Amino acid sequence: MNLPREIWVYLLSLSALGVLYTMNNVPAFQQPLVILGIGALVMLLVFLIIYLAVRRNPPKDPLFYVCAEFSFTCVISLVGSLEHDGFTSGFMGFYQKTGEPYIVTAYAIMMGYWDGIVHFLLYLFMVQRMAKEASYCRLGLFWAGSLLANMIVFVPGIVIGKYGTSIRPAYWLNFPFLLVAIWGAISLFHRPKELPIIPADRVAAEQGRGLLSRPVDLFLVLLLLGGVGFTIFRGFVVLDCPLDACFNYIYQYEPYLKDPVGFPRVMMLLYVFYALPLMTVFIYGLWTPGCTWMLDWTVFFAGAIAQCQWCHIGASLHSRTPFTYRVTEGTWWPVVTLNVLYALVPQLLALRCAASPAFFMKTVPKGQANHEKKHN
Repeated sequence: MNLPREIWVYLLSLSALGVLYTMNNVPAFQQPLVILGIGALVMLLVFLIIYLAVRRNPPKDPLFYVCAEFSFTCVISLVGSLEHDGFTSGFMGFYQKTGEPYIVTAYAIMMGYWDGIVHFLLYLFMVQRMAKEASYCRLGLFWAGSLLANMIVFVPGIVIGKYGTSIRPAYWLNFPFLLVAIWGAISLFHRPKELPIIPADRVAAEQGRGLLSRPVDLFLVLLLLGGVGFTIFRGFVVLDCPLDACFNYIYQYEPYLKDPVGFPRVMMLLYVFYALPLMTVFIYGLWTPGCTWMLDWTVFFAGAIAQCQWCHIGASLHSRTPFTYRVTEGTWWPVVTLNVLYALVPQLLALRCAASPAFFMKTVPKGQANHEKKHN
């Protein structure tokens, strides 16, 4: 096949429309167990098509198959969100009734938009980079953080929320995404780091500056400290802390945190147990020179928070969320501003680490640096 692989993957993903339309119009395909079986069979067939198409020139990276396979599901996610918002019809009605009824929630709709647009583009870009044998580590880490956070909130949120009594067999189709996200993250973190080549004297000069002489880093530290406080506070709120500040916040500012769907509660606990420690060590990384791990972990964290906050902000404003749990007009600006800032800080941190990584490089012994200069 002479087409570029990313174009081929894109065209294959569009076949999901035909699968959805057929299932939506054939009643025999709409039974709960049948949906599970067809879903598993279709994913297996997609994998076989991909495998056969590239068998003469197989990709060296196994993540290629993940990108190609999940691109197919991205189209399903996007079509589902568009249909539930009234932009399309005739594709996903059966799945809402007998597949996964919770996909009509505001959170799931926003999740579908993110999966169908952001993840889909990431898959195509990663496939393109793989075809050129170029590095895609940062794209991959952003994707892994995004998908893993997505699944960690979505899978348990279904169980503990009001849809916990409406779980159908198709629920188990979500677990391959969770397992692949874990495997993908581990795989990417264990790959050899492709560190930039920076002169030793420049590294030494950058690392010799204290935090107060690095205003950008100081500003990021202050933002991270604010994020730590906001994370702890909202964790108290979803755990029904009796303090007046928590009571007033949840009823006057962000009532979506009490939405019985369960997703916002799981997300806030995810922030407390995972985002909070990471933000703390990032503050340490901005304070202490030579923390090379910052270059990878900040990208992974940026993907996770971007996905979560997109879903959280969108769901708290979406018409599918009951009016009593939506952000009120009087508090719209402060609540949305805080949440957007919470999402923006990790992106700024990742960009700062990528743009000027000298502070995070390991120092080179003086004798070795002089030896390198003589040979250059």
